[in-house]
Amino acid sequence: MYKGKSIAVVVTAYNEEGFVDRVIESIPEYVDRIYAVDDASPDGSWESIQRVASRINDTAEPERAVADGGDGRRVVPIRHEQNRGYGAAVKTGYKRATEDDIDVVAVMNGDGQMDPAILHRIIDPVAAGDADYAKGNRLLHPDDRDGMSTFRLVGNAILTGLSKFASGYWTIGDPQNGYTAISRDAIEELDFERLTDRYGFLNHLLTHLNVNDCRVADVAMSAVYGDEESSIRYVPFVRFVSMLLLRSFCWRLKRQYVVERFHPAVVFYGAGASGLAGGAGGFVASLARLARGNDGFTGALVSFVTVLLGLVSIGIAISMDADENDHLEVTRYEYSGQQPPAEIERPAEQNQERGQHQSQRRTRTRTQSIE
Repeated sequence: MYKGKSIAVVVTAYNEEGFVDRVIESIPEYVDRIYAVDDASPDGSWESIQRVASRINDTAEPERAVADGGDGRRVVPIRHEQNRGYGAAVKTGYKRATEDDIDVVAVMNGDGQMDPAILHRIIDPVAAGDADYAKGNRLLHPDDRDGMSTFRLVGNAILTGLSKFASGYWTIGDPQNGYTAISRDAIEELDFERLTDRYGFLNHLLTHLNVNDCRVADVAMSAVYGDEESSIRYVPFVRFVSMLLLRSFCWRLKRQYVVERFHPAVVFYGAGASGLAGGAGGFVASLARLARGNDGFTGALVSFVTVLLGLVSIGIAISMDADENDHLEVTRYEYSGQQPPAEIERPAEQNQERGQHQSQRRTRTRTQSIE
């Protein structure tokens, strides 16, 4: 228990033999349940999970088990029969946690890159009722970025910018960071069938959280890089995620600013995109005419002005969009202490106030999910 909330951690693993068992063993004692999900690894990850689960479950204190969680195991090994992707592994853990009535569900990858000593910082905004979803951010401070290669940093920065457009969370960064925590209420509102099973899951999830009016917290953290090797093929990954984000962006605008109610931001986004595309095409055509010795100066000038108007329209749309979603962003960049507080039971009247606040958090009427 943590601040009166039951806590679970989903540990995802694919080819993490030699790492995943140490990750599971390092998870703090205040975590009530650990769902270790092996995504059909061809190496010995599943055997490692089973061994460490058996060892921990044999020594776990029975009274620490979640009361309505079935067999009382602290570590629950789960294996996909076929490789389904990172997103599928997280969704499997989420589903099991909601079945066990867990209040807050965190996610840690089995590669050892997420420091278990700061888990309390990740779950705290959700356990306190200040956010529905919290995530780590390795881009906020120079010291946190020191261990990140230039290639990773540039790629992350690009995906951060694209994810801001897609998700509507304009102050949230490092969308690829899988060190996260989410409330049971937020999980139960997600349409898992519409969320990708692949590595773009984290970006896709942010868009769906926004459409569901969920508050998201950003938490400063440093990554831990060791001898592990990533299974991501970066070129196909960036291509897939970029297209996923484009579709997510269009879907979010349709849901928020057309279907549910009209908002002028969608007009400015449309005008800006048209201006940029048309102006850029016209400018290239004008340059081609100039190269052939024809008169293309006037066309180039008109195209340039069109591009500028498109940029202005996009800027206005972003400002409107950011203002519309500002209330959903909770920034928790700094913490005064590094150690987690003791397991505190929140007074009954305080718990009641939190429950009332959470029940009133969504003010917009949501229609049936459309994609």
